[in-house]
Amino acid sequence: MTETTETVMKGRGRNQDQALVENIIARIRLSYKTMGPMSKTIANFILAQPQRVMAMSVTELSETTGASQGSVVNFCQNLGLSGFQQLKLSLAQAVVQPVQYIHEDLERSDDIETVCRKVFHGGIQALRDSKSALEPKSIAAAVQLMRSAKRIEIYGIGSSAPIAEDAHYRMLRIGLDAKAVTDSHVQAISASRTTPDVAVLTISHTGSTRETVVATQLAKEAGAKTVVLTNFGRSPIQAFADVTLFTMACETLFRTEAMTSRIAQLCVIDTLIAALALADYERSIQTLRETFDVLSLKRF
Repeated sequence: MTETTETVMKGRGRNQDQALVENIIARIRLSYKTMGPMSKTIANFILAQPQRVMAMSVTELSETTGASQGSVVNFCQNLGLSGFQQLKLSLAQAVVQPVQYIHEDLERSDDIETVCRKVFHGGIQALRDSKSALEPKSIAAAVQLMRSAKRIEIYGIGSSAPIAEDAHYRMLRIGLDAKAVTDSHVQAISASRTTPDVAVLTISHTGSTRETVVATQLAKEAGAKTVVLTNFGRSPIQAFADVTLFTMACETLFRTEAMTSRIAQLCVIDTLIAALALADYERSIQTLRETFDVLSLKRF
């Protein structure tokens, strides 16, 4: 460990706003496509020379990249950081504790053993990264919105549709009045007919799918409370979200959003359902028992 790294790492715990953010390199890469030109210049320098950035001041980084100090601070805040010092601390962790699994794309020549390794490592990394991006306070806020609602609507299109259906099933099991809407036309109509006593959960990996963005916007304009489950980074759907729950799943040519992102999304849904059940423990346990008895009729 270098002296610079030790110095930065000793900053742990001095200020809660400077807490380490795991997988900062992954955050930068996932956000890269939606960055403006100046932010991309800053990102390129950080990705190329993270150890050098750890030893720099915000003034030095701005002068080296040609960006203003305000641009550097905005760059950090858009990554969910409090500022430049938290970026340096997080880079120190990334350098000292590099990512255990690398996102590898499948190759035409891969044998079955290699395919197994790459796919499982990709799923494991998606869970690790998503855990670092998921804010407990956001889960708590989503729980509050859904518990206050008379009913819950869940929107998902394409590869997000099975996740929406799973969330619907899980909510029914703990006694919540919920329905999944996975047809884009029905989504638009249903969203436009929501009211302030409805909570909407929209699942969209990219956050840019027109149908789900429009449905979430219509629900928001109708007064519904909106929760969005999407991948980390800027996306159009976030403008219409009261609460945003982030995943961090890196997609490659073969492992598209139909694969690793679903693993992360399902784990976030599991977390949300567990938190909802614990918030109303007695009713949830009773409903689970009753629904288990109903389902037992379908077993031999």
